Amino acid sequence: MQNNVEKRPLDMKSVLILTLTPIAALIFIPYYAVTYGFSLADWLWFAFFMIATGLSITAGYHRLWSHRAYKAKAPLKIFFMLFGAAALQNSIIKWSSDHRKHHRHVDDKELDPYAATKGFWYSHFTWMLRELPRKVSKIENVNDLEKDKIVAFQHKYYVPLAIFMCVLLPMLIGATYGSIGGCLLLAGLLRLVLNHHFTFFINSLAHVWGKQKYSDENTARDNPILSLVTYGEGYHNYHHKYAGDYRNGVKWYDFDPSKWIIFSASRIGWAYDLKTTPKPVIEAARASMQLKHAQNKLKDKRYIKLVVDFEQRLETQYKLLFDSIKDWAKAKQACLQAKKDKLSSTQVIQLKERYKELKRKFKTERKVWRVMAYSSAKLAKSQNGRAA
Repeated sequence: MQNNVEKRPLDMKSVLILTLTPIAALIFIPYYAVTYGFSLADWLWFAFFMIATGLSITAGYHRLWSHRAYKAKAPLKIFFMLFGAAALQNSIIKWSSDHRKHHRHVDDKELDPYAATKGFWYSHFTWMLRELPRKVSKIENVNDLEKDKIVAFQHKYYVPLAIFMCVLLPMLIGATYGSIGGCLLLAGLLRLVLNHHFTFFINSLAHVWGKQKYSDENTARDNPILSLVTYGEGYHNYHHKYAGDYRNGVKWYDFDPSKWIIFSASRIGWAYDLKTTPKPVIEAARASMQLKHAQNKLKDKRYIKLVVDFEQRLETQYKLLFDSIKDWAKAKQACLQAKKDKLSSTQVIQLKERYKELKRKFKTERKVWRVMAYSSAKLAKSQNGRAA
């Protein structure tokens, strides 16, 4: 198979864009900085274009259109459509087609367009340098997007839109304050190169660097550091487990600007029908992975009886935690159903009290579980030290 990959013809459009833009940035930006200098306005427009294009890919191309994690009104869709074209990562339809295949066939060396299992550099950008097999490259499974007039418009006029947003718009903005070259080089060229590789990190680094907190079914990993340059996409293990969730950083303190933008847009009516994963489901997945990690750490130790006894206690506590999660989830569902059935206020209050009681029980069991999971790591480490 590898030989067939090597023989595939080069995609000259991608080769030229991905090689010439970084070279041009390395040559012209230092030259312009020394010869003319960049103004504060140049840097401010660079920051604006950087954030606008980055969020248009993450909150727009990715969460809105590829995964339908929420719905958006025309103003937000038009903004994401235009600045998504400025990111120069293909049209919404093509991008979403590739990404849906990635999720459907993640890590499959034959069908995943940018499978991390084929190597870091392949998943980062070299997959774009050669023409992909027809079964991988063809646009499919995007009938819903093709019916969207804004999306269809961008796909039809993608090239002129991309040229306008990447080149002409920065020049026009620069002309308003007498710095056509400065604005073009920073907001156009430098922004484009950085935006490319920050996005590519999600396909490469986010599949090799980080923790698997929710699933080990594929190579995706959570990495808060990556979220700093990917607008919240670094929580990639969670995303691959729950791709339909509009959040990637599920905790309130997780750095996820895309989540905050989507939520803020919903407050003013520009976004709606935000999809989230129920908290009990998330907690169950985390607990399952914590048990698996703990069991792996306790394997192959010399002090078998001590380890076996602890592992049995660990599994017992896991079952208690899992039962508390299920009871909590059932109580929550009962409360929601009571509102739909319009039960009496007394019955609703009783169900809410039951829900609160089971939530408190879950939190107690979770505390015990976390202490035991942490202790398992210390036990495994101490047994390693004794064995040595």
